Amino acid sequence: MTTLVLIFVFLVSFFSMELITWAVHKYVMHGFLWVLHQDHHENRHDRFEKNDLFAVLFALPTACMIIFGLHLHLEILSTIGFAVFTYGIAYFLLHDVIFHKRFSFLRIKPKHPYLIRLIRAHVAHHSIKEKENAVSMGFLYAGKKYAL
Repeated sequence: MTTLVLIFVFLVSFFSMELITWAVHKYVMHGFLWVLHQDHHENRHDRFEKNDLFAVLFALPTACMIIFGLHLHLEILSTIGFAVFTYGIAYFLLHDVIFHKRFSFLRIKPKHPYLIRLIRAHVAHHSIKEKENAVSMGFLYAGKKYAL
C-alpha cells in the first residue's frame, strides 16, 4: 500500500474518531454505562475515578489493532490503530491535562481561540450533572456558540 494511501487512511481514521467519540459519549457514557461516567461529572477529590476505566476499555482494541496489524503485515489495520492511538493521546492531553488539570505540575492556560472554544464547550458539558440533557458531547469540535 502506498504511503499516500496510508496517510489518507490515518487522517480519515483520526477525524472519524470525533464521530465515534460523540456517539460513545452520548449513548454509552451518558447511557447504559453512566454508572462509570457519573463520577466524572461530580466534584472529586480522588486521583482516579471510575470514568478512568474507559481509557483502559478503549486502549485494548486500539492496541490489538496495532499489534495484529504489525504482526500480520496488515498495514491498514495498524495505521487505523495508530490513528486511534494518536486521537487518544490528543484526548488525554486536552481533556485530562488542560481541561481538568489532573496534573498539578502542568498548569497550561490556553490562549488560542480554538482551544478556548473547546474549553467553553467542555465547561458547558460539565455544568449539567445528570445523565440526561447533556450538551457538547464531542471532543475536537465545539459549536459556534462556544466561540469568544
